[in-house]
Amino acid sequence: MRNKSFLSKIFIMFVLSGILIVAGCSSNDGGDSGATSDQTVVDVFQFKVEFKDQFENLVAQYQEENPDIKINVQTVGGGNDYAASLKSSFAAGNEPDIFNVGGPTEVEEYREYLTDLSDTGAAEAALEGTLSGVTDGDEILGLPYSQEGYGYIYNKEIFNQAGINAEELTTYEALEEAFATLDSQKEELGLDAVIALPAKELWVMGNHLANTYIASDFNDDILEAYEAGTIPFSKSDELQRMLDLQNEYSVQPVLSLDYSQQVEQLFSTGKVALIQQGNWIYPTVEQMDADFAENGIGMIPIPVDGLEGHLPVGVPQYWVVNSNADDATQQAAKDFLDWMYTSDAGKELVLNEFKFIPAYEGYDTEQISDPLSQDVYKHASEGNTIGWVFMASPVGWQEDSLAVGMQRYLSGDITWEQVIEQSRADWENSRK
Repeated sequence: MRNKSFLSKIFIMFVLSGILIVAGCSSNDGGDSGATSDQTVVDVFQFKVEFKDQFENLVAQYQEENPDIKINVQTVGGGNDYAASLKSSFAAGNEPDIFNVGGPTEVEEYREYLTDLSDTGAAEAALEGTLSGVTDGDEILGLPYSQEGYGYIYNKEIFNQAGINAEELTTYEALEEAFATLDSQKEELGLDAVIALPAKELWVMGNHLANTYIASDFNDDILEAYEAGTIPFSKSDELQRMLDLQNEYSVQPVLSLDYSQQVEQLFSTGKVALIQQGNWIYPTVEQMDADFAENGIGMIPIPVDGLEGHLPVGVPQYWVVNSNADDATQQAAKDFLDWMYTSDAGKELVLNEFKFIPAYEGYDTEQISDPLSQDVYKHASEGNTIGWVFMASPVGWQEDSLAVGMQRYLSGDITWEQVIEQSRADWENSRK
């Protein structure tokens, strides 16, 4: 009897444990983990991995001030990973309440889900030009994350040791000479290579490098690019020689080199002298070496004939609100986005924790502290910029067509002429 009683107790404990496990799993299902019955739940699906921790800290602060709101955050890596994951989420019926779109092409793709945000304080405070890619008539369908810029980020100490003045590298010829100088001093400088080209990352080549040389085809106008039936590629020769230059002086093999290796393992440790990236890498470099991030890096433009000293600057993504959410959730989503960009507490976090270059009025831009963002803001305020027209190309064209073609070119499978011909044909077929 004693053994039977003992076994009965074990059986009851096992059953109860199973019930508790099931109950625990159920409480996390559907994205409203930890919410109480009197809370409005807002599910956020966002792409910017670089500020994941800082964003979650902001959400926690907002929830402390607004206990009737529960915000769940899911962050998925940028580029193709995010786009594919977002599509899968919608296809599975797990629609987020707040998510991201990249400009007019994605606005068209998700148009039926987008709430008009023209009644928000953030929309009213948005800087001139930052809403052009998400405006449809009188409706404003997205709110800008920030302003970002990209170019060549360089190691000041290495450049000084090599006797190179970064500010003089305004032409391709000057940059080519600097690369050769750095390469000749690799051993003394402790370099693995001059640069790290992460050709595994489609967006680095197909979005950013290519945009530098195709923006002028559309007069830096994102809407002109969106409406274009073809792409001229008038600077394709310049694009080719810059890609070739990076490849020649890069850590190899470039086709297996990714973003993390480029930024964390090679640049932040002084193994390469410069990389093509944007001000968004600052928090990562700061985590690796705070002193190096603050005092040891700068940014220069990628040379373009006729546009010397111009830096590509634009809005990386937009926050949008799902129109399928109920009215209370839509309003809670709008209130949260307004708080993030227009409240004193939100502005402080956006500037000093996110390290964002604000896309809104009412910010003390003197507080822009990191050197990369200062460089971008300086170019933007002086008007020395190149537009981000890549966000208006046909869906998937930058990565799936152009960047894949560039990868095949780097591997020797096709010629540069074939890259351009196929990419142009893909653009035209998508726009028919």
